Order: sequence, then structure tokens, then C-alpha cells
Amino acid sequence: MSTFNVPTREEVNENNQAIFDSLNKALGFVPNLYATYAYSDTALENYLNFANAKTSLSAKEKEVVNLAVSEVNKCIYCLSAHTAIGKMNGFTDDQILELRAGHASFDNKLDALARLAKNITENRGRTDASILENFFEAGYTKGSLIDTISLVGDKTISNYVHQTTQVPVDFPVAQPLEGATI
Repeated sequence: MSTFNVPTREEVNENNQAIFDSLNKALGFVPNLYATYAYSDTALENYLNFANAKTSLSAKEKEVVNLAVSEVNKCIYCLSAHTAIGKMNGFTDDQILELRAGHASFDNKLDALARLAKNITENRGRTDASILENFFEAGYTKGSLIDTISLVGDKTISNYVHQTTQVPVDFPVAQPLEGATI
């Protein structure tokens, strides 16, 4: 397999250098996965615009989807990053493990969202009717459904970028779900 080094600021184009500067200012560093997008002159900006677009989902709800999708796709980078972000959004370690498993016993609405995100990802969009019905019964709308599907796509892209490039994880590594007590 080809080795992908994480490009430095000096190795990317001017537009990506400006994005690196913005990320450094906002986060204190440029996550390795984001830096990897900068191999392309346009992918980093396009990805960040998509990932940061307005949505009907709250920050917590976005993390529910991110964690469930990344677990299905077995992306250790995204699981690690979104475990950290999930904690910043108020989830406990145990809740994060549940969300990764595709459910949320602690919140019925988030449970419906986690189950839907997992089902969409596992079945490549061929969503189980009962899971979709439960999602709507939990109070979500058709707009929420489209936003959820868009977020599944967003997270799948980043999962695939990491799975293909295997750049180093620069977040505390998420514990394996297998063997965890949930």
C-alpha cells in the first residue's frame, strides 16, 4: 500500500495554506485528515464547506450520526476525533459507546437518530421502513431526514479518505467497541 505523509503548510497551494492558517487559529492545529485533503487543490475547501454547512441537526445530533457512521465504517481516525468532539458536546464515555453501537438508551429521540444513521450506512441507503417510521415518530421531519442522509455522506467521505490513506490519528485513540460494556 502506498504511504501517505501528512502534507505540511509549505507543501500545499496558497488557498490550502490560508485554510491551514484558519484551522490553526480555530483549533490550535491542523488535523491530519484535513491536511490530507490538501493534496487536492480544491478538496479541503469543498469538504469543509460541506461539513460546516447549515443543517437542521444540532451539534449533538451531528455527533450521533458521526459516531454511528464511523463505527459501521470502522474508521479509527473519525471515531477518535468524534469521541473527543462528542465529549465536548456533553456526552459521557458510556453514551458515546452506545452511540457508536447505533443506539441511545438515555434519549429516545437520539436513539431514533442513531438507529437511522447506522441503518442507512449498513444498508447503503436502503433504509428499513420501521426504523424510518420510528425516526419520524421521534419528532424528526423529512428535512431532518435529508440532513441526516447528507451527514452520512459527509462522514462516509472522511471515513473513506482515512481508510485509504491511513494517516496517523492525532486525537486520543477511541477504545474498541468490541468487548466494551454498554
